[in-house]
Amino acid sequence: MNTLPRIIRSFVFLLLAAALPLTTVAQVPLQDDIQYNRPSGQAGATMFEPPVEDTTAYNGFAVKLGGAFTQQLQAIDHSNDAGNLPDIGRGFNLATANLDLDVQMAEGVQLHVRTYLSSRHHNEAWVKGGYLKVDELPMFNSPAVDALMSNLSIRAGHFMPNYGDTHFRRSDNADAIHNPFVGNTVIDAFTTEVGAEATFQSNGFLAVAGFGGALHPTVMNPDDRAPSWHGKLGYDSQINDLVRVRLTGSVYYTAKNNSGQLHSGDRAGGRYYNVVGGGDWSGRARVNFGEQTTAYMVNPFLKIGGLELLGTIESIGGEGAGLSDGSATQYAGEAIYRFANDDLFVGARYNTMTADLDLSAYNEPANWVTDTSIDRWQVSAGWFMTENILVKAEYVTQSYSGYPTGTPQAGAEFDGVMLEGVVSF
Repeated sequence: MNTLPRIIRSFVFLLLAAALPLTTVAQVPLQDDIQYNRPSGQAGATMFEPPVEDTTAYNGFAVKLGGAFTQQLQAIDHSNDAGNLPDIGRGFNLATANLDLDVQMAEGVQLHVRTYLSSRHHNEAWVKGGYLKVDELPMFNSPAVDALMSNLSIRAGHFMPNYGDTHFRRSDNADAIHNPFVGNTVIDAFTTEVGAEATFQSNGFLAVAGFGGALHPTVMNPDDRAPSWHGKLGYDSQINDLVRVRLTGSVYYTAKNNSGQLHSGDRAGGRYYNVVGGGDWSGRARVNFGEQTTAYMVNPFLKIGGLELLGTIESIGGEGAGLSDGSATQYAGEAIYRFANDDLFVGARYNTMTADLDLSAYNEPANWVTDTSIDRWQVSAGWFMTENILVKAEYVTQSYSGYPTGTPQAGAEFDGVMLEGVVSF
């Protein structure tokens, strides 16, 4: 006889419990801008490291809820020597989505956490990583510390090391608004590691030093793990109203490659779906050496008015299981021209790489294949409809050579058009 009242009481209790967190959040100030932060929209498109000087006023503890969403329409054809690639047709890819939480913890102290709500590699939601960023230390109440921090920024947590400049303009799952193209580079330097990093900037000069660890941290198997170390030196200067010059050189080293994370640690998947053999990272070359991995990247950047020129020279070396002195090299050059108050842009990029790759899944027992190469052209155009909405189109053509018979990439190529819509806030 008391069943219905109990159900009603339980229902009311659940409603109150659900409303409590919303009431708590409503008491936390929400704001659009976080100190020392790269803008999530169009304003951040030509920015690399966030500046050490910030004009955002500190108004106490605050939270910014942000996100990004992308949708592609893919029309790509592919082929290989064996003629055994599946038909992939034309159509929409699964939309990707990010959820960002930025918190102003104290003056000059920020927290960033990113969650992949949907990605190609994982359809379910999962936390990509997060870190604490410190640009001021007012709690010390020390003029000497304040003077030091006026040029210094520190990150600690789970994040992509500041290796190279390409990661500033790549698509991070749904966060594609700063990428003038649809696809990232063929060898894509991106991972997340637990570690810390310090960045010093003064009068255009830039220095970065940091360390990290495994993509999947664990205390198990200590003999199979080693810390990674990375650094960057560079110069970035706005010469005058029209000309900006930037040149950086980066290095990354680990005595154990921690599952080849630097060039195969992106867990979101590739942008060209199901091309040449499929897999979540189709269209890319995932370089994975087993021991003593060392990577170098040099990036020259020149901006003259609306014209941007960015170059990438990358060399990767190491030892893998069954391979001695494996190596990979990558070159990329891109030109972007922005006009109509930077709301419109057109661009082109040429990207080529040669690498020793583990193709054991296709050609056992010869696990490693040398002198494989990939060449890619991308031509793009984009329109910022608003500060936070971008639509872009890309024509891409890519060819493979040096891959042995029996692999999907033997004599393979693909080409076609990608349309992508991006919302980022």
